[in-house]
Amino acid sequence: MRTRVGIIGAGPAGLLLSQLLSHHGIDSVIIETRSQEYVEARIRAGVIEHGAVQTLTEAGVADRLHREGMRHDGIYLQWPGERHHLDFPDLCGQSVWVYGQTELTKDLFRIRLEAGQPIHFEVSDVSIIDPLAERPGIAFTDADGTPQLLECDAVAGCDGFHGVSRDTIPESVRTVWQRIYPYSWLGILAEVAPSTDELIYAWHPEGFALHSMRSHSISRLYVQVAPDDVIENWPDDRIWEALATRMALDGWTLDSGPTLEKGITPMRSFVSAPMRYGNLFLAGDAAHIVPPTGAKGLNLAIADVTRLSDALVRRFTEGREDLVDAYSDAALQRVWRSTHFSWWMTSMLHADDPADANAAFLRQMQLSQLRYVTSSRAASTTLAENYTGFSG
Repeated sequence: MRTRVGIIGAGPAGLLLSQLLSHHGIDSVIIETRSQEYVEARIRAGVIEHGAVQTLTEAGVADRLHREGMRHDGIYLQWPGERHHLDFPDLCGQSVWVYGQTELTKDLFRIRLEAGQPIHFEVSDVSIIDPLAERPGIAFTDADGTPQLLECDAVAGCDGFHGVSRDTIPESVRTVWQRIYPYSWLGILAEVAPSTDELIYAWHPEGFALHSMRSHSISRLYVQVAPDDVIENWPDDRIWEALATRMALDGWTLDSGPTLEKGITPMRSFVSAPMRYGNLFLAGDAAHIVPPTGAKGLNLAIADVTRLSDALVRRFTEGREDLVDAYSDAALQRVWRSTHFSWWMTSMLHADDPADANAAFLRQMQLSQLRYVTSSRAASTTLAENYTGFSG
């Protein structure tokens, strides 16, 4: 097989990159280790930045997002006895959209498959051949058990944290920065209308809680749990009780409903550089992970492939290498800005272990920060600009 761009990973990053390249007549082939049904069913992010929505709209994949998604003009920050709204359009002139990553993935699959996009599902034994060569390759075994070699001019590693792309870059070349946080999120998808019009980020001495949503009838909620906790410790009644306690506010009620799905997500920050090695380019979770507090994971992936598509289009249509050469450094600037914002939101909102000798002091620092953010226009604007998406 032969193509211009071989894409490893059929998540939103890989699918969107293929869509963006196709607008300029650049062909690609996507390979994916999982089935289409598995990829579509993964419950992930749900908040999409202002600029990312613009990108999706221009790429022709946002019709259903605009029809069924929910535009949000702010968030609520809460601590016991107080809830404050941050008005994003007033603060920075931008909004965000709530639209599940699962729905965006379905939209991208539909559009790419309708266009005849070659996608090989349930492949195995994936390896990248000669990434420093002018024409690298991707070796894999297809779903029928037949060995295949895909020759290409560039390889896009959109295969997530556990994929093969990042590890193809020699350790002598890579630098990794990482922080493992001392807590996790227990998330549920519930068949109940949201009890709020916009997301609630709640600090509480027993732990953080978040009220999000996926539609007008489906709610997405989270509670902070210990990093070694397990789902078996959290029957539905305990989850709803923890949510009601941590988000309690006079005059407001949290509605509960049947739980459709639940799982525990560990919290980490991870950055690997460079994001380019010869003709191998990393995008999305293959190069970086952020805690979900700042809603940056999917948005960073969209920013990466938007930048990468621009670079590859310039290379293939104009013979210019300037954007290709700048890709890694330019992408990492945004990655580190998002990593900092996600760390800051996480640190401000999550309760430390009460057994920690510094826990009482840190709680007062967090409350002071929350009061400052909700009372200072400058501080509120900084949060709004980062949350809705910054340029660059």
